[in-house]
Amino acid sequence: MPDSAHKLRQIEIVVTREVDISHARQAALALAQALGFSRAAAYRLATAVSELGTNLVFHATHGGIISLSPLDAPGRVGLELVASDDGPGIADIDHAMCDGVSENGGLGSGLPGTRRLMDEFEISSSPGIGTRVVARLWL
Repeated sequence: MPDSAHKLRQIEIVVTREVDISHARQAALALAQALGFSRAAAYRLATAVSELGTNLVFHATHGGIISLSPLDAPGRVGLELVASDDGPGIADIDHAMCDGVSENGGLGSGLPGTRRLMDEFEISSSPGIGTRVVARLWL
């Protein structure tokens, strides 16, 4: 990890409006670049943030939180993206992870696209309780 990156801390952005997605995306780009990610990798992360942020705004009852955390594992550096909400949840995660599936007329590419963009991807959801996505990108 670059020396300056040791000082980097988790960033949390409350996402309730579309403008908040832009702030989260900018924070993701800045953190990825500070950690030494390539421009292409930084934009992969920013795109994942946009997709998950859009889900928070349009599917969660009151939006949610995006957190970005630097990861310093033995021999590698990474970044963890977490999007969480206390919205209606997803009844059928396997179905939601299929391309083209959308509850509100969107493209249905947000969750499956995020899974493809990131190195690691986990999702948990309970109807009536909310959804949590954890995704990691490694340098």
